[in-house]
Amino acid sequence: MRTAWTIAALALGLSTASAADMRPVVKAPIAPPPVWSWTGFYIGGNAGYSWGESDTSVGYVTAPGGVAIVPPAGSATSASFDLNGWVGGGQLGYNWQTGPWVFGIEADIQATGQDGDAGFLCAAAGLAGGACLPGLTFLPPGVTGTSLALSQSLEWFGTLRGRLGWTATPSVLLYVTGGLAYGEIETSGTLTGATPAGVLTSTGFSHSKTNVGWTVGAGAEAHLGGNWTGKIEYLYLDLGDVSGTVSGLAAVPAVGIAANYTSDITDHILRVGINYKFF
Repeated sequence: MRTAWTIAALALGLSTASAADMRPVVKAPIAPPPVWSWTGFYIGGNAGYSWGESDTSVGYVTAPGGVAIVPPAGSATSASFDLNGWVGGGQLGYNWQTGPWVFGIEADIQATGQDGDAGFLCAAAGLAGGACLPGLTFLPPGVTGTSLALSQSLEWFGTLRGRLGWTATPSVLLYVTGGLAYGEIETSGTLTGATPAGVLTSTGFSHSKTNVGWTVGAGAEAHLGGNWTGKIEYLYLDLGDVSGTVSGLAAVPAVGIAANYTSDITDHILRVGINYKFF
């Protein structure tokens, strides 16, 4: 009898243990990943290409005196030429996010390989050369006038811009941007004419100026993971006018010729960048 009770107790224990083993195991729910926030300070780098343009006009004057010379037919006194090349640099900024809207401020500085050149001519007129070849009494063979070979380059530029964006998704930002632009334009070249004896003579020049202008643009930026974001951006820059005077070529002691130039510098920039945001 005692053996029978023992066997029954063991059977009951095994049954209870098996029932306990069959109870479902409830796991804690997995926490959703944190929602990305655009608020914070960031720093990064960028690279791209720029399609710039210089709209340049040239006027010729007597030297000394500065009296305007009216270029005769056949002269070339204006040109639009490209200032294309690579761009690369760095940026830093801060964003504030409220709901789907993001407000920010960003500054960047860029090095560039943008340059271009053009030629201008104050053409000869008549057998004595005319006003564009002062001092000549005859027109030497092959001399077509006083010419100006001009080269320009955008050495560097920077911007300080506001940004206004909208989050198409929590991790994708579409934005417009605009503000201040500034940059250094270097202009150089050679003014070539002829002496009263018909010998070609020339003078070189180099001018550098930092201009302040404006910029507008748009872009898209996406969260890549961790603290990193990537962006693609277009900017239009207007750096205003640069101007200068090329020293005169002395033909005779009292008469010579000089050139004045004015260039309007604009730029179209397409670049990609990467940022690291500090939480």
